[in-house]
Amino acid sequence: MSLTRKPDICQPTGTAELPMLDIYMPMMKSAAIVSAARMGLFEALAEGELEVDVLAGRLAADAHGTRTLADFLVALGYLTKSATRYANTDSTQRWLTSAGQIDYTPGALWTHEAWSMMGDLSSAVAAGTPQRSLWDTMRDKPHLGPLFSRYMQAFAQDLGPDLIAHVPVTDGQTRLLDLGGSHGLHSIRFCRRYRQLNAVIVDMPSALTDTAQTVAKEGLSDRISLHPANLLYLDWIQPCDVVLYLSVGHNQQATDNRRVLAEIARSLRPGGLLVIHDYLAEEPLNAFHAAFRLTLLYETGTRTYSDEEYRGWLQEAGFASVSRIDLNPLEKGSLLLAWR
Repeated sequence: MSLTRKPDICQPTGTAELPMLDIYMPMMKSAAIVSAARMGLFEALAEGELEVDVLAGRLAADAHGTRTLADFLVALGYLTKSATRYANTDSTQRWLTSAGQIDYTPGALWTHEAWSMMGDLSSAVAAGTPQRSLWDTMRDKPHLGPLFSRYMQAFAQDLGPDLIAHVPVTDGQTRLLDLGGSHGLHSIRFCRRYRQLNAVIVDMPSALTDTAQTVAKEGLSDRISLHPANLLYLDWIQPCDVVLYLSVGHNQQATDNRRVLAEIARSLRPGGLLVIHDYLAEEPLNAFHAAFRLTLLYETGTRTYSDEEYRGWLQEAGFASVSRIDLNPLEKGSLLLAWR
């Protein structure tokens, strides 16, 4: 599907600047998209266009209120309008409904939860570390864990085809170690693609709540096992051929990454492969990477790491060669493939 660029609502329509547009319009854009996701507006239009009165009825909402929200979503490029009928754009249908390729609605719902947290961002900036980590907040608010997991599942579905396309697994490689694999979708995808593989998923017990059922539903319980543990405890060490370290490094301190990568090197059999996915920090940081690093400052007190930092840790650990693959778009991250 080709990219259709949405309107840049922060740009003034005249020749003079209006600074508040940069403050007010992003807030309203996020509020409108998140509200539509929470109300089920995009999902209500998944089967086709609707008159505003019918749409409002599906949402159990006021018709005037629904029209007001829908008109702004048209201006944002998320809906189209014909007379009094509204419909999802192709992009909205693809990414924000169950009828599409991947449903990122959990990401929109997570943004609703994160919005209030970001109100205290200045405190984290002043202290250089979060007042409370995201993991502490999740313990206090149990509903956050499953929601965040669903968000990460959506991203894993999006990332999965890239992994299969770019990660070479040979017939002789039979043991896969999925560090921080939580939802199990990556192990499931690799075990489906490569019949000789067996996998072990290592993650915190709270992250593996539904994983056994997901694996069982796929008929892979005999080939995929769970190891509930903090991966930093290093009690998962066992001989293996392929290790996945996907979207994990940015949640760890540099010293912990260095230590874990060294243990991975010791666990891999000769010719074994380590697959890292992360958002590699390049100077100057682009807007997405700078925003993500600021998010980490507030949520975990960690940061993103550069290609050079990762390569230094991998060389020190004894990996023979490293190759890099930048995904499309680059905001999706990069892969580092390291061979033992």
